[in-house]
Amino acid sequence: MAGSSTANAAPAFYFDLAVPECYLVAERILNTLPVPCEWRPVLGSELPGGLRFGAWRCAEEREIALERLELEAARHGLQPLRWPAELPMRSDHAMRVATYAASIGRAVAFTQAAFRQAYAGGRDLAVADNVLIAAAACEMHPAAVQKAAGLRSVEQKLARTTAEAAERGITTLPAICIDDAIHVGTGGLDRLAQLRSQ
Repeated sequence: MAGSSTANAAPAFYFDLAVPECYLVAERILNTLPVPCEWRPVLGSELPGGLRFGAWRCAEEREIALERLELEAARHGLQPLRWPAELPMRSDHAMRVATYAASIGRAVAFTQAAFRQAYAGGRDLAVADNVLIAAAACEMHPAAVQKAAGLRSVEQKLARTTAEAAERGITTLPAICIDDAIHVGTGGLDRLAQLRSQ
């Protein structure tokens, strides 16, 4: 899929903490991509079109979707998934903290800690204390985190990054952009892994 004007930009991993497929990619991407990748927090609910995590038509469809993710986690040797009580989660607050973390060079550390809180620990990231636990795990001061999460400038930065993702043609997460190619879903990372091994 072609991007807009971002050919030859640094590889980028677009994610939302509310999307468990992003967690499955986040746990593997550092060992899969042959080059450094910028982690870019976006609000998946603001992307145009595409499938939304949690848009299930019935309880049976929900169970099938969650079981598929649990099997995929097991296939890659990840910890068993534990689901937060509220699913899908509201990620607005956590994603503002992820945006702040990216601005101070802690995007990867915070994102991995937050994902693990959510999907290995089963904690809802809509609860501010759970976000603070993840922030503390990567030495982000709680007062600074709380202040940053309420800043309009951080909210605007998250909105700009989300708009950038949409401009690149991303409609669903996770998405990995390398040059003009967009690799979506957990299968996108699998395809990149195959290309690397050839």
